[in-house]
Amino acid sequence: MHKNIIILSLLAIFTLNIHASVKYEVRASWITTIGGLDWPSNKATSAYGIKRQKEELCRQLDMLKQANFNTVLFQTRLRGDVIYPSAYETFAESLTGKTGRNPGYDPLKFAIEECHKRGMELHAWIVCIPAGNDRQVRLLGKKSVVRKKPEMCIHFNKAWYLDPGNPETAEYLATIAKEITMNYDIDGIHLDYIRYPENGEKFPDTKTFRKYGKGKNLSQWRRDNITSIVKKIYNDVKAVKPWVKISSSPVGKYNDTRRYSSKGWNAFNAVYQDPKLWLESGIHDAVFPMMYFRDNQFYPFALDWEENKHGRWVVPGLGIYFLKQKAHEWDINEIMRQIYFTRRNGLDGQAFFRNEFLMKNTRGLTDSLVNHFYTYPAAVPPMVWQDSIAPEQPINGVISFSNDSVNMNWGKADSSKSEEVSYRIYASDFYPVDTNDGKNIICLKHKSNSFHYSSKDGKIKRFWAITATDRYGNESSPLEINRPADNERIISVNKLPEAPEGRIIVVNDITGMELFRTKSASDELIKKLQKGVYSIQYLLPDGKQENITLIMSERDQ
Repeated sequence: MHKNIIILSLLAIFTLNIHASVKYEVRASWITTIGGLDWPSNKATSAYGIKRQKEELCRQLDMLKQANFNTVLFQTRLRGDVIYPSAYETFAESLTGKTGRNPGYDPLKFAIEECHKRGMELHAWIVCIPAGNDRQVRLLGKKSVVRKKPEMCIHFNKAWYLDPGNPETAEYLATIAKEITMNYDIDGIHLDYIRYPENGEKFPDTKTFRKYGKGKNLSQWRRDNITSIVKKIYNDVKAVKPWVKISSSPVGKYNDTRRYSSKGWNAFNAVYQDPKLWLESGIHDAVFPMMYFRDNQFYPFALDWEENKHGRWVVPGLGIYFLKQKAHEWDINEIMRQIYFTRRNGLDGQAFFRNEFLMKNTRGLTDSLVNHFYTYPAAVPPMVWQDSIAPEQPINGVISFSNDSVNMNWGKADSSKSEEVSYRIYASDFYPVDTNDGKNIICLKHKSNSFHYSSKDGKIKRFWAITATDRYGNESSPLEINRPADNERIISVNKLPEAPEGRIIVVNDITGMELFRTKSASDELIKKLQKGVYSIQYLLPDGKQENITLIMSERDQ
């Protein structure tokens, strides 16, 4: 007798946002460590302090994971100080309350490990040109770059800056980026403040310009200085680990557009950045422009970025801190419109400044993301311009179900054994599993060759698939870890077949545990079943039984 899979595909009211299940999208949050703005609020001055500091970061990462974020921009270099043990700069004050004091553990290493446990990328966020205000430099003392390399630093508006026109600046910043890349399993280097300071036209670099200007006009020389720093960092990092993404957060308006004026505040003229050139010339993988504007100071400039991204990623940074700004408090719908706009117009994701406002669910922001835009996971897109060759699919998949959980094991293809891969897990109640649908993603990055999954509500998907992904994000074809049996037949109906006289209907969950038995009509049975996978048995009067695997999909309520 045939075992049947009956799919009840009754029409459902479509209530989710149609954009909720995109497969590829960068979803990033900036975690600010300067002054403990986002983290840490506890000081690592004892074993207990270290524990609380770690727990606080884990709570933030748990929130981001639950909200289906996939990228953390983690502030690693602040103002001439850092949050990891460096050969070049000392520990930041925010870790222990005292500049230069060792926190007793490696915060960057810990953050990377915890992000990767949750399938999220960590990009080391480096503040580049600022070397600290007068107070910060004084606290750094002999360890300050201002003291160690005074010829490379300029004082301006009560603060110190590395001089972009001094060739040593590019070397110094590239050395720090390379140190991080060599010693840590980062996914990206994110450059912040890779520009001249505000009121940059007054920056006192006349002496440097005379020495290195070489006949250029001052504005173009300054832009070329910043570009040279970016190029040096890009080339040095890629020489070590070519899969590490290089990005920056330029001023949110590149320049005046045909549509609208930037009102004098733009990357190109005000602070001498040329991020479009960085994208076009291939010394950048992505930009996260700081688009902390609204209305026509946002939308035309977002289009301008999209039109000039040259095949790389543009991920607008959204100013969610304005949701709690007393003088300019934004309505939550402003952020929702910006997310919708970026998706509709082909941008590559969103980044949120900063994490505190996600943690506090300011004006219902995080709830809105989960309910409307980030309902399902999404993967970081592949860097096809760096490498586009997918790894081989996994092999020898084995699956077992038990007690509202599933266990899987598989092997790595022989041709991929020298390559570092992680695995992406998919599941669906329908066969074959559609790995192009974000709704089916269960786990984005899994390192081992085994996987355990349990569900509190007991709704375990029926069919499972696994792909291998490399460090560039290229994905293999899927290994179908299980499939319908050869004697199973798929029938699409809108209700159970009638049970003949004298049969008892036994309803089990997917593990075989009996839920209930009944002689009621099929319509009454349907009302008792929620969405999920069930094993149905018809017990015949002669003691024989007929087995059916039932997949309940969404249905009209």
